[in-house]
Amino acid sequence: MSGSVDWEELATALARMARDLLAQDSVQKTLDRIVTHAVGLVEGCEFAGILVVRKKDWSTLAATDNVVHASDRAQVELHEGPCFDATVNRHELYRIGDMTSSEQRWPRYAPRAHALGIGSMMGFLLFTNGTDNLGALNMYSSRPNAFTDRSERPGWILAAHAAVALSSARTDANLHDALATRTDIGEALGIMMERYKIDEHAAFDLLRRISQHHNTKIRDLARGITTTGYIPHIDNQ
Repeated sequence: MSGSVDWEELATALARMARDLLAQDSVQKTLDRIVTHAVGLVEGCEFAGILVVRKKDWSTLAATDNVVHASDRAQVELHEGPCFDATVNRHELYRIGDMTSSEQRWPRYAPRAHALGIGSMMGFLLFTNGTDNLGALNMYSSRPNAFTDRSERPGWILAAHAAVALSSARTDANLHDALATRTDIGEALGIMMERYKIDEHAAFDLLRRISQHHNTKIRDLARGITTTGYIPHIDNQ
């Protein structure tokens, strides 16, 4: 999008994006589509990624280019950089006009970014409320001063849509895992009831004791029983 923002065109594009995100059937597919839409919708954006940092753990959840992975690694190694700050210090927006000039905020990261071919950057903290940090949506360009106010406004809207879609996708994934676990446990209990001629209460108690004895989560134990039919033994079983 060049020149002034065509808000009717942007609204249509965002509506299509929202439908596309809701149509994805996994968290990872949702993440991949978010960064793809960032490149397509935000003026100046050549590649994009989502970085999450929690304490000492970090991960690049999605990226459209290897430059994104290299930039994220550099920031985490150096413990500085705009994406790192956005997730750790909850900066809702950052915009860096020129990585080739003297960037005082990140004196070690800026030269590394420039060497990677990054000319300018912009990013947004992803959240659905004041406490739920989902990481940062980061946008990159090889050109200095590629991001302007025209980039920032669509970027805000995209980030808001992305955060809601990502939160929804994660909720659906958690629900799917919970239902799968419930199914596995039910099937495992059925196998144990038939094999040992016991009722459901006794079967669950036995499943719990086997789990504790072997230091294995009940859901993993149940999945193993339903997959192989093997029930681990314990003393006085």
